[in-house]
Amino acid sequence: MDINFNINEDHNKLLASTLRQKLAKIYKGGGEKRIEKLHAQGKLSARERIDYLLDENSESIEIGAFAGENMYAEHGGCPSGGVVVKIGYVKGKQVIVVANDATVKAGAWFPITGKKNLRAQEIAMENHLPIIYLVDSAGVYLPMQDEIFPDKEHFGRIFRNNAQMSSMGITQIAAVMGSCVAGGAYLPIMSDEALIVNKTGSIFLAGSYLVKAAIGESIDNETLGGATTHCEISGVTDYKAEDDKDALDTIKNIIDKIGKAEDAGFNRIEALQPKEKQEDIYGILPKSRADQYDMKEIIKRLVDDSEFEEYKADYGKTIITAYARIDGWAVGIVANQRKVVKTKKGEMQFGGVIYSDSADKATRFIANCNQKKIPLVFLQDVTGFMVGSKSEHGGIIKDGAKMVNAVANSVVPKFTVVIGNSYGAGNYAMCGKAYDPRFMLAWPSAELAVMSGNSAAKVLLQIETASLKKKGENITPEKEAELFKKIKSKYDEQVSPYYAAARLWTDAIIDPLKTRTWISMGIEAANQAPIEKKFNLGVIQV
Repeated sequence: MDINFNINEDHNKLLASTLRQKLAKIYKGGGEKRIEKLHAQGKLSARERIDYLLDENSESIEIGAFAGENMYAEHGGCPSGGVVVKIGYVKGKQVIVVANDATVKAGAWFPITGKKNLRAQEIAMENHLPIIYLVDSAGVYLPMQDEIFPDKEHFGRIFRNNAQMSSMGITQIAAVMGSCVAGGAYLPIMSDEALIVNKTGSIFLAGSYLVKAAIGESIDNETLGGATTHCEISGVTDYKAEDDKDALDTIKNIIDKIGKAEDAGFNRIEALQPKEKQEDIYGILPKSRADQYDMKEIIKRLVDDSEFEEYKADYGKTIITAYARIDGWAVGIVANQRKVVKTKKGEMQFGGVIYSDSADKATRFIANCNQKKIPLVFLQDVTGFMVGSKSEHGGIIKDGAKMVNAVANSVVPKFTVVIGNSYGAGNYAMCGKAYDPRFMLAWPSAELAVMSGNSAAKVLLQIETASLKKKGENITPEKEAELFKKIKSKYDEQVSPYYAAARLWTDAIIDPLKTRTWISMGIEAANQAPIEKKFNLGVIQV
């Protein structure tokens, strides 16, 4: 084991430690005092509700934990987007749970809250997962209503999705465990079954103050829309619970009786742990983005028994295509090779760059996986497609387009893990967010951008200095260095995986050692939704 391994290991373990520290802070939501206030009201926090609902000692994964990170500072922040979303198991059945966090602005909806709720519904719809809503929300955050209310992907889309999921036969259960007001009142009632907690839960289109202002009627909120009203008079809700745990126990009993649906038929056998030590990933992945490493060594630490069958091993070497198993599930892996490779003609190809032969190979492999009904796993560490006259004359645009076409039209579930770089069109070809991966994940070492910080800063510096010179300013080497540092610092902030996760460009930043769990649970979820479309590349230039 060389000194570089130790340097890399220290660096990546520090990144993983920083990730854990950031998550620990996020898990506190609006803070300890607000959690204590909930407890004083006889309520559990959003995370406590989910923990009680999910099966004890079972695996779970959280979607969008970093949503809203370092956003909305002028409004006091919005930790985790003010809503907690987890995929886990209730009575052994895989479900997705969406819980409003009342410690964050009383559970009010910020723009990112809406986006995160829509992402949760998208996951439920793609995978036919039962979805459970734990409602405790003051409704739309009024100071930002113009960014959450009227557009296609805003608040109203939630109820449209409720209706569509119902028509698709996807189970939806809602428990009103606090406020549920205005348009938000439609969410639980458009679900299959609705519960309400006595004394703490309430549902109404307008609260008592607004009713008084609108029609002059004086009434308290409990009489207007409490549990007794809706379970005994209006019939709006189906179950009255005495407290949070009683409501969650009722949900468990309902889920326990759901019948088994037809599955997609993805291949799974008994799982094996990788033979190679998984923790070695920390030492293999280089600290410097400029350094090479062998992606095959990463793959060996992600797949069962550290075994994989490489497809076209001697062709298009800057992309690795291979069949393997992850936690027993058959998968097709498409991964960027980050070391410099030599072609049969003796030419050298840069690692992390997609060449024509690599794109051609990947296109064929993706088609094969669709033909065989094998889920695809993309491991991204890509700087983009090869440029220059030789590549352009060789048809790199045409070959790249074929690969993008195959990724876009793939009907098997796709899972994307950004290990290192995710730059430019390479992000698209390797199944970036725009290409509908079931999960888009990032390791703490990831960067997502049009180009690297160094390259972008150099381009932006040229533009900035040219502009200043036109204004008659003298640009000294010192001034140029200062400008470069300022530009690069700002750009580096934007390429951070945390910047991407805050905006839900990725579903999660994960410790590399959690990758197998995420992919396995993702395929298990996808297996609940039979594939209804046929793979068709459409029109491509051969």
